[in-house]
Amino acid sequence: MDLKLVSRTLILAMAGGAFSATALAQWQWIDKDGRKVYSDRSPPSDIPEKNILKMPRGAKGKSVEVTPVDDPAAASAGAASAPATKTAANVPKLTGKDAQLEAKKKQAEDEAAAKKQADEEKVAKAKADNCERAKKSLAGLQSGQRVPITNAKGERDYMDDNARAAEIKRTQGIVSGDCK
Repeated sequence: MDLKLVSRTLILAMAGGAFSATALAQWQWIDKDGRKVYSDRSPPSDIPEKNILKMPRGAKGKSVEVTPVDDPAAASAGAASAPATKTAANVPKLTGKDAQLEAKKKQAEDEAAAKKQADEEKVAKAKADNCERAKKSLAGLQSGQRVPITNAKGERDYMDDNARAAEIKRTQGIVSGDCK
């Protein structure tokens, strides 16, 4: 065996093992908005224990547990409760919302609503145009005048009574569908 090949393989295996060890120290939880969060740090204290899906080996729950002291008997317990209240005062309250992200989201929703309204107006205008054309066509068909058509050879011909009745029926269907 080639010693360089073995040493190179061994070094690559060790490097791969070192990187995979950091992947084992991952936290996974569901935040208050219902999204999965992956991190190498423990979740905030406002995340309930039941929402923590995965924690690193050897981790015992959350790293910072702050319990407020409401009971006077517990307050007289002494020095153990004092550091917990100081920790609670020093920890910033995270809202879990990003103002810029919320603004972009609202802007995208507004743009989508405006586009939807423009599309609806375009469809309504097309229906109104179709309605007017169908009404004019129906009036022409019902007038009793001869209606010219072009046959398959490109020659001018006139519509007979059966074709006129079928066309009137089709046009009335269009009028009843588009003219509301």
